[in-house]
Amino acid sequence: MRIVITGARGMLAQDLIQKFSARHDVVALPKSEMDVTSESLVRARMDQIGPDVILHAAAFTGVDDAETHREKSFQINAQGTRNLAVAASECRASLLYYSTDYVFPGHHSIPYQESDLPDPVNYYGFTKLQGEREILSLCPAHLIIRTSWLFGAGGENFVCTIARAAREKSELEVVEDQMGKPTWTSDLAEMSLALVEDGRRGLYHVTNSGECSWFEFARQIVSELGLHCRVRPVGTDRFPRPARRPNYSVLANSALHRDGYPELRSWKKALGIFLRTP
Repeated sequence: MRIVITGARGMLAQDLIQKFSARHDVVALPKSEMDVTSESLVRARMDQIGPDVILHAAAFTGVDDAETHREKSFQINAQGTRNLAVAASECRASLLYYSTDYVFPGHHSIPYQESDLPDPVNYYGFTKLQGEREILSLCPAHLIIRTSWLFGAGGENFVCTIARAAREKSELEVVEDQMGKPTWTSDLAEMSLALVEDGRRGLYHVTNSGECSWFEFARQIVSELGLHCRVRPVGTDRFPRPARRPNYSVLANSALHRDGYPELRSWKKALGIFLRTP
């Protein structure tokens, strides 16, 4: 298959390129080669390439920045996704869109199912949900993957931030009242490959298994690295942020289980492998 990957310099996209290039003809497009906010450019580029599948990994991912740069985040996450959906339909390609656990409000105490109604509490989640809605209305051949708390080798993320801070400080304070599922981009890319090759359509939650707080995540990072840094739990109110975070955004991978896919390895195992990978 001919696969187009948007946002080619992003953390997730780099693992997608690696996984898909081994088996398919991949055209990786960074922003410099295709700005997704330009409808005419997107349609012309897709018509030129003629993809079978578009993996839409380009996104405005700054959760706090989205609160103060609303127009830009909406243009990229909502309007940019609309442009890809229109182009995919015109060239009869299927479209895979990556969404987020932040489409949910975080009021649950049990994992969110694919069938649960989204209701984001921050503008980033709102823009990603709008992207989902654009695809649902414009591109019948679609696959939407919601994921969460990504870490990987191709960009800045929580693991990198904590590892760097723990090497510089003797003590860290990390919030313990936000729960989620850390997910390694390599494992997400591997499952994306399986879903695309199987021709799956619809909505899937894809995360590593297990759940934790940011505090537990940080403590595990420090432990895996063998660093002598104390990690202390604190409440969200200790670190006021522009964007509100859901307290509980754990995703249930129900659609994967329904369709017979194996559970992804635990986030702790994935983290350990990631940190030991040169």
